[in-house]
Amino acid sequence: MRIAVFGATGNVGRRVVAEAVSRGHEVTGVARNPVRLAGLPGEARARVGDATDVNDVIALSAGQDLVITATCPAPGDESQLVTVATTLLAACAKTGTRLLLVGGAGSLTVEGGGRLMDRAGYPSFLQPIAAACVEQLAACRANAIVDWAYLSPADLLVPGERTGRYRVGGDDLVVDAEGESRISMEDLAVALLDEAEHPRHHRTRFTVAY
Repeated sequence: MRIAVFGATGNVGRRVVAEAVSRGHEVTGVARNPVRLAGLPGEARARVGDATDVNDVIALSAGQDLVITATCPAPGDESQLVTVATTLLAACAKTGTRLLLVGGAGSLTVEGGGRLMDRAGYPSFLQPIAAACVEQLAACRANAIVDWAYLSPADLLVPGERTGRYRVGGDDLVVDAEGESRISMEDLAVALLDEAEHPRHHRTRFTVAY
């Protein structure tokens, strides 16, 4: 497949690029900072681009089979997630390209009802990004043109090992026998590429965790 990855130099994005390259896909890694692009695998094509600029996204997604976005805004710029989502949706509507978005876990439903982000003890410093992810998902759900899918990670998403194992859920937080919800960034990338190669989710959100 021909895959363009926006946010390719971030923690999740670079793992997505590495996973896609390892599977033999033709990958274009996109980021705004050309210096950071130098760290991408040699097999990937590095391109400077702005995911908030619809013309940039159209040019970079034209001819691609799939666009993946794993952008992560700096603290204080959380609303940029919504701008990126609406821009990518508009561009992919023009190019007819499938879109996979890596979002947040805060809006997932927890046992007993309600959202994870509304549960007592949810870190206050995560509230702005969680709220932005709610709007990001709403922007996707309002779009009935693009073939999009939105991946919410587990509650705990950390660097780790690639096991190739995970469980899939919908709008509910997936937890293990101890009640924990976690997954490595490496296995999140595996799940994303599995969805890319064998699409099962269309215009809907899904989640993955151990």
